[in-house]
Amino acid sequence: MLEIESIKNGVQSGNFLTLAKAISAIENNANDATQFLESLRPSAIPIIGITGPPGAGKSTLIAALIQEWIEAGKRIAVLSVDPSSPFHQGAILGDRIRMREWYLHPQVFIRSLASRGHLGGLNSTTIELTTLLQCAGFDMIILETVGVGQSEVEVAALADTTLVVLVPEAGDDIQMMKSGLMEVANIFVVNKSDRPDANAFTAHIQQMLLENHATETSVVQTIASQKEGIGELVKAIQHHQTIAHQQSSKQRLMLSKTMQLIVAKKMQQLDYATIETELAKAMQTSSFNIFEFAKQYY
Repeated sequence: MLEIESIKNGVQSGNFLTLAKAISAIENNANDATQFLESLRPSAIPIIGITGPPGAGKSTLIAALIQEWIEAGKRIAVLSVDPSSPFHQGAILGDRIRMREWYLHPQVFIRSLASRGHLGGLNSTTIELTTLLQCAGFDMIILETVGVGQSEVEVAALADTTLVVLVPEAGDDIQMMKSGLMEVANIFVVNKSDRPDANAFTAHIQQMLLENHATETSVVQTIASQKEGIGELVKAIQHHQTIAHQQSSKQRLMLSKTMQLIVAKKMQQLDYATIETELAKAMQTSSFNIFEFAKQYY
C-alpha cells in the first residue's frame, strides 16, 4: 500500500527508494495507485518546465540550475522525458548520463521517463507524477520534455513557469516554432551564447516579443557548460513565480490539467486491440468511412 508519509520520510533522509516504487506503481497503473492519488493534497511547489529543440543544452542547463539551488539548500526533483521508439517502445533515457554528477546526491531526485508514444513531448502520467512530487517534500520540480518541435508546447499546460531553450543557430527554426512557443514561453534561454551571433539572435527574440506584446516574457543568455548566466536565470524564474501565483493563472493551469486527466481516463476505457481488429474488418468493405467507424467508440 502506497503511503505519502513514508515517501516524505525517505525524501527528507535522502532515500528515494519508496518514491521510486510509487512512481513505478503509478506508471504501471497498479491497483492501489488511483486511491493513493486521490488522497494526495499537493503543496504549491513550483513546476519548472524546460523545453526546446535537440542539442540546445537542456540537460546541461538543468545541471547548472541544480547546483545553484543545492547551494541555496533546496531539494530538487527532476523528471526527464525521453522519446520512445515507435517500433519497440524503448527509450535511451540518457539524461541520467548528462546529469550524472547529481544522480546520487541526497538532495536531488532524477527520474527518466519514456514518452511511450505520447505525442506532446511528455509522458502520459506526467500530471500524476508531478502532483506526487509536490507532496513529497521537494522545493523545486523540474520537468524536461522531449525535444521534438512544436508539439512540446504541451508542457506549458503543466508547468508554472516554462523555459524555452534555444541556441544562436536556431534563427531559421524559431520562425517555424514561434506561433506556438511565443504563446507558451515565460522565459527564453539563449544557451551557448558564447557562439557567434548570440547577441543578434537575442535581439531578434526580443523584437518578436515586442511584436507579440509579450511584455511579461523575458530573455536570458547563458553558457550552461561554464555556469554563466545561471544566477540571472534563477532570478528570472523567481520573478515569474510571483506572477504565476496569481489566482487566474492557477485556475487556468488546473483547468488544463483536469481536461487532460479526463481525456486520458477516457482513452484508457478503449481496447486498442479490439479497435485494431474491427478496423481491419471494416476496411475490407467498399462503404468504409473513418468518421463513421470512429463514431461507435465515442
